Amino acid sequence: LGLALYAGSLCMVTGATFLYHDYCVIGAGPAGLQAAYFLQQAGRDYIVFERSHAPGSFFALYPRHRKLISINKQYTGKSNSEFNLRHDWNSLLSHDRRLLFRRYSRDFFPNADTMVRYLEDFASLLKLQVQYNTAIIHVTLEKNEHAWNGHYFLLTDQDRKNYNCSSLLVAAGTWVPNVVNFPGSEYVEGYETVSINPDDFTGQTVLILGRGNSAFETAENILGVTNFIHMVSRSRVRLSWATHYVGDLRAINNGLLDTYQLKSLDGLLEGDLEDLAIVKDKKGKLHITLRFYLENRNTSAGIDSITLPQDELDNFATRAPYDRVIRCLGWKFDFSIYNRSLRMMPGKGSIKKYPQIKPSYESRGTRGLFVLGTASHSVDFRKSAGGFIHGFRYTTRAVHRLLENRHHGVPWPSTVYPITQLTNCIIKRVNEASGLYQMFSVLADIILLRENTTAFEYLEEYPIGVLAELEMQTGRKARNGLFVIIMEYGRNFSGADKDVFYYNRAVGEAQHAWQSNFLHPVIYYYKRLPTEREMRLHHRDWPLPRPDAIHHIVEDFLTDWTAPNAHILPLRRFLENCLSTDLRNFFAESCFLFAFTHQKLPPSCQQGYVRMQGLVGSQELRHHAIQAGLLQDYTHTDFSDERPPDSHDGSQEQLMRDHGIPVHPLQHLVNAKDE
Repeated sequence: LGLALYAGSLCMVTGATFLYHDYCVIGAGPAGLQAAYFLQQAGRDYIVFERSHAPGSFFALYPRHRKLISINKQYTGKSNSEFNLRHDWNSLLSHDRRLLFRRYSRDFFPNADTMVRYLEDFASLLKLQVQYNTAIIHVTLEKNEHAWNGHYFLLTDQDRKNYNCSSLLVAAGTWVPNVVNFPGSEYVEGYETVSINPDDFTGQTVLILGRGNSAFETAENILGVTNFIHMVSRSRVRLSWATHYVGDLRAINNGLLDTYQLKSLDGLLEGDLEDLAIVKDKKGKLHITLRFYLENRNTSAGIDSITLPQDELDNFATRAPYDRVIRCLGWKFDFSIYNRSLRMMPGKGSIKKYPQIKPSYESRGTRGLFVLGTASHSVDFRKSAGGFIHGFRYTTRAVHRLLENRHHGVPWPSTVYPITQLTNCIIKRVNEASGLYQMFSVLADIILLRENTTAFEYLEEYPIGVLAELEMQTGRKARNGLFVIIMEYGRNFSGADKDVFYYNRAVGEAQHAWQSNFLHPVIYYYKRLPTEREMRLHHRDWPLPRPDAIHHIVEDFLTDWTAPNAHILPLRRFLENCLSTDLRNFFAESCFLFAFTHQKLPPSCQQGYVRMQGLVGSQELRHHAIQAGLLQDYTHTDFSDERPPDSHDGSQEQLMRDHGIPVHPLQHLVNAKDE
């Protein structure tokens, strides 16, 4: 009988069918749908698995009080769609103009139900391949030398159906509530189930565990009906305007700070939650004590036999009993469905709620497994916006480009420009690029110089954490040096303890640009690609290793870096110094003189005048150049009294000086030879 059962089970295993796709995406939230869009645009074979009946199931429940904290700015004064995405924190990237979030809501902080409707339309209008009501309950590996990464990913759903894919994109988010276990924790209500009706809290005393936006959101909802609210957490409150991190406490939820600091009974406390204990008395009131008081006590014996802190310290802060204790500690990644063969390990310290991944968003334990969306936030936790829609829509696109190069031989998109357009390209990007702006210090534009610096290749929004691997990850060559363009805040400007409103906090002079505090562009110049060792050992306060040269474009109150003297001129001179060339544009007359007096013409003359290209001269253009001081006005100059008509001694030298062109050291010898 045992042999028969074994044979039958073996037949069932070997006879199992696997539905194959090149790419499997777990989760149809914003990151999963964004990945699906790029895969579909590229014509790839993919499937998205969603456990719910509709996309964005997280937003169907959270935030509990339904107001998002992602801004939806309707007006910016500009029609540039790329620039406007800097202030649209909810839209996903697509070619369809109907799928801009501002067409769904006019609220600055939209309702979460609107996000659910938006994601449903995004999936349906773009006809994304989403398989609903499919909960993946187990993921494992199958070694295969013919697979892209040396193995296949085997997925099993709740109905025991099996799926097989070459590359796995995990976009399931962080949805498992963080729970702290301590004596009496069974009396604690969770954020995910607590009532959102303020009337249920009328006249009650409430303790909230946690100090993030969910905790303050809960407090804000009941602030006007409770006796008082206390909030306890192991760390101090972190205000987003001080840290410049959008995941910290936002102003829309911080009413409790007013009532605390203005002494209206509410208050904030710091303490390790694992040291707490809760005891319930006969009236149903909840008393806060410390764990060590209960170590040798029988809690079932009643509260009278338990020592409370106020028995020894009569002004103990939480000596008043509470009617309710609410847990608002955020969420963590669900590791339970991944087999040990995938080596999906949690991070350490403050990022233990996220899986360990590389700066390329690939799992540290398994090749071909990429983590997208909120769960990928360990790369830039408390630094940038990678855990939020307005950040991971760009990192998801970056992952797609890495996969296109790795598996399909499609190099990272780039554009080649003549070197004369270098300044213009940089100015254009820093003034309108949304990916650089939102994912500051994480994504960068890369400029690869061509041989003899006659041209350059421009790559947009590349993850700087894998800069050393640029050639392998993009299919592009960096043999002649490169510029890296990123956005940064000042080194010592952000922090929970920083006063970001102090006098003289802004820098206005170009020569002090390196002291800029607010977000501003920074250009790094490298004569060669940094090595992996240099990337690994660079100072933790710097996003990149020490460059050969660095330039800060001075911060601007309007975030408009187009001022000729403050922004453009210092940038152009920095680029010229790095390249040892002249990036100015010259009129034909100046190029003509350079051709006779210089061994090497400026690039604008080589690529324009010498090739008979450029603007056709006209009276209006000449008049404009004269008014701007670029050309000398000879129309009213009478040369007849200065020298004989047949004499031209010194005329060429004078003409060059009129144009501000340095006279060649051999110029006088040339004049003598002509004579």
